[in-house]
Amino acid sequence: MSLRQMEYFLTVVDEASFTRAAEVLHVTQSALSHQIKALERSVGGDLLERLPRGVRLTPMGRAFRPHAELAVRSAVQARRAARAAAGAEGGELHVAAVHSVAVGILPDVFARWRAAHSGVLLHLHEYATTEALEEEVERGTADLAVGPAPRDWPGTVVTVGEEEIVLVVPFDDRFAGRTSVTLPELADRPWVRCAMEPVIEGQRFLDWACGRAGFRPYTAVYTEHTSTAVRMAAAGVGVCTAPSHIVGGAVGEDCVVLTPDPPWKRALTVFSRVPPTGAAEAFVDLLRAAWPAPAAPGPAATTALPAHVCDAATALA
Repeated sequence: MSLRQMEYFLTVVDEASFTRAAEVLHVTQSALSHQIKALERSVGGDLLERLPRGVRLTPMGRAFRPHAELAVRSAVQARRAARAAAGAEGGELHVAAVHSVAVGILPDVFARWRAAHSGVLLHLHEYATTEALEEEVERGTADLAVGPAPRDWPGTVVTVGEEEIVLVVPFDDRFAGRTSVTLPELADRPWVRCAMEPVIEGQRFLDWACGRAGFRPYTAVYTEHTSTAVRMAAAGVGVCTAPSHIVGGAVGEDCVVLTPDPPWKRALTVFSRVPPTGAAEAFVDLLRAAWPAPAAPGPAATTALPAHVCDAATALA
């Protein structure tokens, strides 16, 4: 079997029609049918069921499809990597990120990249959670990913900075004149939380964290996005957690930001299936230079949250 045959097969599946697939591929229908039949002979059975109107996958075809998709994506990524390795001024770079990083960090980094490497086309892929980000990078959708440190990642992981998780309250809050607050002091407060808040040790993050502080949080609202939660908190609906960079940079500063005592922090990383080279390596270097280095530890203790806990803390969406 060949890569071209797999590309033809996937196009037929996507279009659900040999006729439309032939038009998309700019080949004759007979040539397309010949390639599909050759592919089916090589795998030892029918991958597609020909219907009076269109086609559908056979059980063998359903089993074959994800592997064909991975092979085609890997080939595309291999071409990108080879071109990028020849130098940062050529080709394109696919970057994946969790939503809060894409909104709060990458706009400035992308602007700096365009000023220095205008010959490289950037593609941004956004995901709701770190788990989804890892899955898509492993599938080859992007050349590299920016987000919290992944767990048990088999490829390359480069720490580029540190991200602080903060608490957001309105200007007229009773803690508005302070810079930090302990979690027990918020025991009587309502909370704005994300509907996609991950589960930690069998509990949602805030339930887990507040439980350790001796109380059960009262949830006023569930939202889909971190930025929405911040806006709700600013309006006085309840307290929310969010990365500090999305509060000040992406959402606005019409609210009060409090640091949990002890602070909540997590590493910000770039990870990929293979070591970054060429354009990918240049992007990692730029991100490391643009993102502030972790501050030196002060007298107060810092809670360095593991990746899966930090995902919950930020209620990413």
